[in-house]
Amino acid sequence: MALVKETEVMALEFVVLTTSQPLSTNVGNIFATATRIDNELVYEQFYYDFGPLNLSKLYRYCKKLNEKLRSKYFDEKIIVHYTTLNKQKRANAAFLIASYSVMYLKKTPEEAYRLLTSDGPSFVPFRDASLMKAKFHITLLHCLEALYKAMTLGFFNFKDFDVDEYEFYEQVENGDLNWIVPQKFLAFCGPHAKTMTKDDYPYHGPEAYFDYFKKNNVSTIVRLNQKQYSQNKFIKEGFVHKDLFFRDGSTPSDEIMNQFLTVSLEATGAIAVHCKAGLGRTGCLIACYIMRYFHFSAQEAIAWIRICRPGSIIGEQHRWLVNKQDELWLNSRIPSKRAFGIYSIKWKKLNSSSPGSSFESTLSFGYHKINTVQLNGRENNSQTVQFAHDNNGTVEESEEIQEGMSLMITQGDKLNQIKARRMRQRAQDSKKIISTKTKNMLLRSSLTKDVEQAKANSHPTARQVLSPVIDSKVNTVITAAFTKMSGSNTARRSPRSTSVHAKRAKTGTAMR
Repeated sequence: MALVKETEVMALEFVVLTTSQPLSTNVGNIFATATRIDNELVYEQFYYDFGPLNLSKLYRYCKKLNEKLRSKYFDEKIIVHYTTLNKQKRANAAFLIASYSVMYLKKTPEEAYRLLTSDGPSFVPFRDASLMKAKFHITLLHCLEALYKAMTLGFFNFKDFDVDEYEFYEQVENGDLNWIVPQKFLAFCGPHAKTMTKDDYPYHGPEAYFDYFKKNNVSTIVRLNQKQYSQNKFIKEGFVHKDLFFRDGSTPSDEIMNQFLTVSLEATGAIAVHCKAGLGRTGCLIACYIMRYFHFSAQEAIAWIRICRPGSIIGEQHRWLVNKQDELWLNSRIPSKRAFGIYSIKWKKLNSSSPGSSFESTLSFGYHKINTVQLNGRENNSQTVQFAHDNNGTVEESEEIQEGMSLMITQGDKLNQIKARRMRQRAQDSKKIISTKTKNMLLRSSLTKDVEQAKANSHPTARQVLSPVIDSKVNTVITAAFTKMSGSNTARRSPRSTSVHAKRAKTGTAMR
């Protein structure tokens, strides 16, 4: 089966190779290799989930491809995005180029999907972030339809998108938060009693979020998990705080769903929603609002939320949303387009209370020491809340947070633990990068000294003149130094391919 599909703009092609070796051609240009894009834009899995890739990775892909398409250097050259036969990598690669076709080549989701599947096998569907056998899936087409609807409604705009903000705040050490609906819904990991580091895991108290929430016009906090912090901390700062607890990993009752929709409508600003990890219960209720007031299907809502915040909506929550779709659509309103998308740079400038301030400085997160994470089998790592009854018999939380809350480790705990491991891995990778840069600097310094010494020795006024043998040794030293410095980069560099491979691609011998 032929696998090449052209996008009708400047010979842009998508190819799946039957070999792990990259294409090489001296008559065309290779945009992405299996060892480059597939390993550069990587989905960070929780368990058996593998995609779709998040919004920041899609942004970086589109930016990179646009730069190449607009460059005169690539005029009259073939730009090929290719991947391997690995089903999961193949699905994510298809998501990238099909999304690009929808956003920039004005294809409908169906047209973009058909280009990739008309004469080949379909793509493996994406699953939830759990250890259980997958019962519910979203397809590549669901993701494209979600992206198209989100773009049409102004949920995002890559011409006005702060990718650095997205990538900074999604990290667990920096707050673990993601915008889902612009100026309306933000999902984040549940805060704790106070900001601290325990067992080398960063816990963020409510105070860590105050400045960021205020700068982004967040008016209301909705808590879905057991109480880990005093709600009065948010209330004293002028926020509205609501508790709508339901069990971790479960689905909300109709009462809780309707209360959430009511709170969302009554909120004067944006709403920050959290459960334990800010994934399952949080995504479930935000999806209800998107289905009701933006007329997303259940599959589209799940796909969009996972693109924004991977790992969201788990297990039976998927089935529950599908079953609720018709009910939520009964009173669905005609959606209006948002003026600014999520992570909008323009909106931030218009609404900044302190122009010129550093956006990153609005959160008081500063965790750099990352080691092994140990949750000790407790829902809040040995944190708990005391409760007291007021004169009306209602339950209020005391200001004092004590230890010993829950002896059972929850789904949210496990997901947070995985996030912390990623944090540790990023820190280790950063150290490796710094170490490599340091080695390269030392090599450059050594090389410079060798070259200067060689020039001095070969200068006419020098006391000694290098013999051919010694001169050869100097050249060998210089060559070896360059080889050490560029070895890793050379190994990653995509070689130009032969015309034979180019002909094979054109004739359809590169197979799915």
